[in-house]
Amino acid sequence: MPKKLNPFHEPLILEAGCDESGRGCLAGPVFAAAVILPQKTVPGLGKTLNDSKLLPAYVREKLRKIIEKKALAYGVAMISHEEIDRINILNASIKAMHLAIAKLDPVPESLLIDGNRFIGFNNIPYHCVVKGDGLYQSIAAASILAKTFRDEYMQQLHQEFPHYGWNQNKGYATPGHKEAILKYGFSPYHRRSFARAMQLKMMF
Repeated sequence: MPKKLNPFHEPLILEAGCDESGRGCLAGPVFAAAVILPQKTVPGLGKTLNDSKLLPAYVREKLRKIIEKKALAYGVAMISHEEIDRINILNASIKAMHLAIAKLDPVPESLLIDGNRFIGFNNIPYHCVVKGDGLYQSIAAASILAKTFRDEYMQQLHQEFPHYGWNQNKGYATPGHKEAILKYGFSPYHRRSFARAMQLKMMF
Protein backbone atom coordinates (compact mmCIF):
# COMPACT_ATOMS: atom_id res chain seq x y z
CA MET A 1 0.00 0.00 0.00
CA PRO A 2 1.45 3.42 -0.94
CA LYS A 3 2.38 5.81 1.83
CA LYS A 4 0.05 8.65 2.66
CA LEU A 5 1.22 11.83 0.98
CA ASN A 6 1.60 15.24 2.57
CA PRO A 7 -1.61 17.27 2.19
CA PHE A 8 0.29 20.57 1.85
CA HIS A 9 3.68 22.26 1.93
CA GLU A 10 2.47 25.42 3.66
CA PRO A 11 -0.74 25.55 5.71
CA LEU A 12 -3.64 27.93 5.17
CA ILE A 13 -2.74 29.10 1.66
CA LEU A 14 -3.93 28.05 -1.78
CA GLU A 15 -1.26 25.71 -3.13
CA ALA A 16 -1.33 24.28 -6.65
CA GLY A 17 0.60 21.14 -7.47
CA CYS A 18 2.00 20.93 -11.01
CA ASP A 19 3.31 18.02 -13.05
CA GLU A 20 3.75 16.93 -16.65
CA SER A 21 3.38 13.73 -18.66
CA GLY A 22 5.07 12.64 -21.88
CA ARG A 23 8.37 14.40 -21.50
CA GLY A 24 10.45 11.39 -22.59
CA CYS A 25 8.21 10.19 -25.43
CA LEU A 26 9.22 9.83 -29.06
CA ALA A 27 5.79 10.87 -30.33
CA GLY A 28 2.87 13.04 -29.36
CA PRO A 29 2.49 16.14 -27.21
CA VAL A 30 3.51 16.83 -23.64
CA PHE A 31 0.67 17.46 -21.19
CA ALA A 32 0.77 19.29 -17.87
CA ALA A 33 -1.74 19.76 -15.09
CA ALA A 34 -2.12 22.04 -12.10
CA VAL A 35 -4.39 21.15 -9.18
CA ILE A 36 -5.51 22.93 -6.02
CA LEU A 37 -6.82 20.45 -3.46
CA PRO A 38 -8.50 21.24 -0.13
CA GLN A 39 -5.99 21.10 2.74
CA LYS A 40 -7.94 18.33 4.37
CA THR A 41 -8.63 14.67 3.73
CA VAL A 42 -10.53 14.19 0.49
CA PRO A 43 -12.64 11.02 0.59
CA GLY A 44 -11.30 8.49 -1.90
CA LEU A 45 -7.90 10.13 -2.30
CA GLY A 46 -6.01 9.94 0.99
CA LYS A 47 -4.87 6.31 1.02
CA THR A 48 -4.70 5.76 -2.75
CA LEU A 49 -3.26 8.95 -4.21
CA ASN A 50 0.31 8.52 -5.43
CA ASP A 51 2.67 9.13 -8.33
CA SER A 52 0.62 8.21 -11.40
CA LYS A 53 3.42 5.98 -12.74
CA LEU A 54 3.01 3.69 -9.72
CA LEU A 55 -0.73 3.16 -10.17
CA PRO A 56 -2.59 0.88 -12.59
CA ALA A 57 -4.66 2.59 -15.27
CA TYR A 58 -8.04 1.73 -13.72
CA VAL A 59 -6.98 3.35 -10.41
CA ARG A 60 -5.75 6.47 -12.22
CA GLU A 61 -9.10 6.80 -13.98
CA LYS A 62 -10.98 6.38 -10.70
CA LEU A 63 -8.81 9.01 -9.02
CA ARG A 64 -9.18 11.37 -11.98
CA LYS A 65 -12.94 11.47 -11.48
CA ILE A 66 -12.55 12.22 -7.78
CA ILE A 67 -9.94 14.93 -8.44
CA GLU A 68 -12.09 16.60 -11.08
CA LYS A 69 -15.04 16.59 -8.68
CA LYS A 70 -13.33 17.49 -5.40
CA ALA A 71 -10.46 19.81 -6.42
CA LEU A 72 -10.92 23.48 -5.65
CA ALA A 73 -9.54 24.10 -9.14
CA TYR A 74 -7.63 22.27 -11.85
CA GLY A 75 -6.23 23.01 -15.28
CA VAL A 76 -4.78 20.79 -18.00
CA ALA A 77 -2.82 21.93 -21.04
CA MET A 78 -0.78 20.44 -23.87
CA ILE A 79 2.07 21.49 -26.13
CA SER A 80 2.25 19.84 -29.54
CA HIS A 81 5.10 17.74 -30.88
CA GLU A 82 5.82 20.49 -33.43
CA GLU A 83 6.34 23.08 -30.70
CA ILE A 84 8.45 20.61 -28.71
CA ASP A 85 10.75 20.45 -31.74
CA ARG A 86 10.86 24.25 -31.93
CA ILE A 87 11.50 25.15 -28.30
CA ASN A 88 12.84 21.84 -26.81
CA ILE A 89 11.10 19.51 -24.38
CA LEU A 90 12.12 21.30 -21.16
CA ASN A 91 10.72 24.63 -22.34
CA ALA A 92 7.64 22.88 -23.73
CA SER A 93 7.01 21.16 -20.38
CA ILE A 94 7.33 24.43 -18.49
CA LYS A 95 5.09 26.23 -21.00
CA ALA A 96 2.44 23.52 -20.61
CA MET A 97 2.59 24.03 -16.83
CA HIS A 98 2.18 27.78 -17.28
CA LEU A 99 -0.88 27.23 -19.48
CA ALA A 100 -2.37 24.82 -16.94
CA ILE A 101 -1.76 27.23 -14.05
CA ALA A 102 -3.36 30.07 -16.03
CA LYS A 103 -6.62 28.07 -16.09
CA LEU A 104 -6.89 27.95 -12.28
CA ASP A 105 -9.65 29.91 -10.60
CA PRO A 106 -9.01 30.87 -7.84
CA VAL A 107 -5.43 31.91 -8.54
CA PRO A 108 -2.99 29.94 -6.34
CA GLU A 109 -0.83 31.67 -3.77
CA SER A 110 1.99 29.15 -4.14
CA LEU A 111 3.09 26.47 -6.61
CA LEU A 112 4.59 23.05 -5.95
CA ILE A 113 6.47 21.94 -9.06
CA ASP A 114 7.48 18.34 -9.64
CA GLY A 115 11.16 18.21 -10.59
CA ASN A 116 14.07 20.62 -10.27
CA ARG A 117 13.51 23.09 -13.13
CA PHE A 118 10.88 25.78 -13.56
CA ILE A 119 10.45 29.35 -14.75
CA GLY A 120 8.33 31.56 -12.54
CA PHE A 121 4.78 32.39 -13.61
CA ASN A 122 2.96 35.66 -12.84
CA ASN A 123 5.14 36.26 -9.77
CA ILE A 124 3.55 33.34 -7.89
CA PRO A 125 6.03 31.89 -5.35
CA TYR A 126 7.04 28.33 -6.20
CA HIS A 127 8.96 25.38 -4.82
CA CYS A 128 10.57 22.71 -6.99
CA VAL A 129 10.32 19.26 -5.42
CA VAL A 130 12.26 16.34 -6.90
CA LYS A 131 9.94 13.31 -7.04
CA GLY A 132 7.24 15.53 -5.62
CA ASP A 133 4.50 13.34 -7.08
CA GLY A 134 5.42 10.79 -4.41
CA LEU A 135 5.47 13.38 -1.62
CA TYR A 136 2.59 15.85 -2.00
CA GLN A 137 -1.06 15.20 -2.73
CA SER A 138 -1.52 18.16 -5.06
CA ILE A 139 1.47 17.18 -7.23
CA ALA A 140 0.29 13.56 -7.34
CA ALA A 141 -3.17 14.76 -8.37
CA ALA A 142 -1.61 16.85 -11.15
CA SER A 143 0.44 13.83 -12.19
CA ILE A 144 -2.71 11.76 -12.51
CA LEU A 145 -4.59 14.36 -14.56
CA ALA A 146 -1.64 14.97 -16.89
CA LYS A 147 -1.11 11.23 -17.37
CA THR A 148 -4.75 10.29 -17.94
CA PHE A 149 -5.45 13.21 -20.29
CA ARG A 150 -2.34 12.39 -22.32
CA ASP A 151 -3.07 8.65 -22.40
CA GLU A 152 -6.56 9.45 -23.68
CA TYR A 153 -5.08 11.65 -26.39
CA MET A 154 -2.60 8.97 -27.46
CA GLN A 155 -5.43 6.45 -27.65
CA GLN A 156 -7.05 8.76 -30.22
CA LEU A 157 -3.82 9.02 -32.22
CA HIS A 158 -3.55 5.23 -32.11
CA GLN A 159 -6.73 4.99 -34.15
CA GLU A 160 -4.99 6.89 -36.93
CA PHE A 161 -1.64 5.06 -36.71
CA PRO A 162 -2.31 1.70 -35.00
CA HIS A 163 0.94 0.03 -36.09
CA TYR A 164 3.02 2.03 -33.56
CA GLY A 165 1.14 0.58 -30.59
CA TRP A 166 0.45 3.94 -28.96
CA ASN A 167 -2.55 2.44 -27.16
CA GLN A 168 0.01 0.47 -25.14
CA ASN A 169 3.30 2.41 -25.20
CA LYS A 170 1.75 5.91 -25.30
CA GLY A 171 4.61 7.09 -27.51
CA TYR A 172 7.48 5.98 -25.26
CA ALA A 173 10.57 4.30 -26.72
CA THR A 174 9.60 0.67 -26.14
CA PRO A 175 11.24 -2.04 -28.28
CA GLY A 176 7.97 -2.54 -30.16
CA HIS A 177 7.64 1.16 -30.87
CA LYS A 178 11.20 1.39 -32.16
CA GLU A 179 10.72 -1.70 -34.33
CA ALA A 180 7.59 -0.10 -35.82
CA ILE A 181 9.57 3.04 -36.65
CA LEU A 182 12.17 0.90 -38.42
CA LYS A 183 9.44 -0.78 -40.43
CA TYR A 184 7.09 2.14 -41.16
CA GLY A 185 9.26 5.22 -40.67
CA PHE A 186 8.21 8.25 -38.65
CA SER A 187 4.61 9.39 -38.47
CA PRO A 188 3.53 13.04 -38.63
CA TYR A 189 3.22 12.91 -34.83
CA HIS A 190 6.79 11.85 -34.07
CA ARG A 191 9.11 14.44 -32.55
CA ARG A 192 11.74 15.06 -35.19
CA SER A 193 14.30 16.38 -32.68
CA PHE A 194 13.98 13.11 -30.74
CA ALA A 195 14.26 11.12 -33.96
CA ARG A 196 17.54 12.80 -34.86
CA ALA A 197 18.87 12.13 -31.37
CA MET A 198 17.94 8.47 -31.70
CA GLN A 199 19.76 8.19 -34.98
CA LEU A 200 22.87 9.90 -33.61
CA LYS A 201 22.98 7.58 -30.62
CA MET A 202 22.32 4.57 -32.84
CA MET A 203 19.50 3.44 -30.59
CA PHE A 204 18.45 0.98 -33.23
